[in-house]
Amino acid sequence: MEKKIKESVGTLLAHIIKMDHRDIEKTAPLFCEIMGQDFECSSEEAEIFLRRIVNEPYDLDAHIKIINQAFCDDKLSKFHLLEQLNHVIYSDKITPQDYEIFEDIKNRLFARN
Repeated sequence: MEKKIKESVGTLLAHIIKMDHRDIEKTAPLFCEIMGQDFECSSEEAEIFLRRIVNEPYDLDAHIKIINQAFCDDKLSKFHLLEQLNHVIYSDKITPQDYEIFEDIKNRLFARN
């Protein structure tokens, strides 16, 4: 399960990078730092993971579902994830689309089931 959570959180963080066409070279250090802190990934492993996510298709709905199942009622962990997503957004030029994506993810993480 830890591997699934790691992949889902990484995908969620990389989603904003992909959707906003951010410079991977510029954003990779922050992504690697977050993945290293939360999942003990090496910088090399995290960067390879980031490049894979940005270049391959993924099902964001499935990853959000995994995160919701893993964190269940752990609102603090969900807020922490949103804080990390916010750091990625602030790492480069901010666009209105960034916060549309942020709001969509926030609403899906805290949706009443």
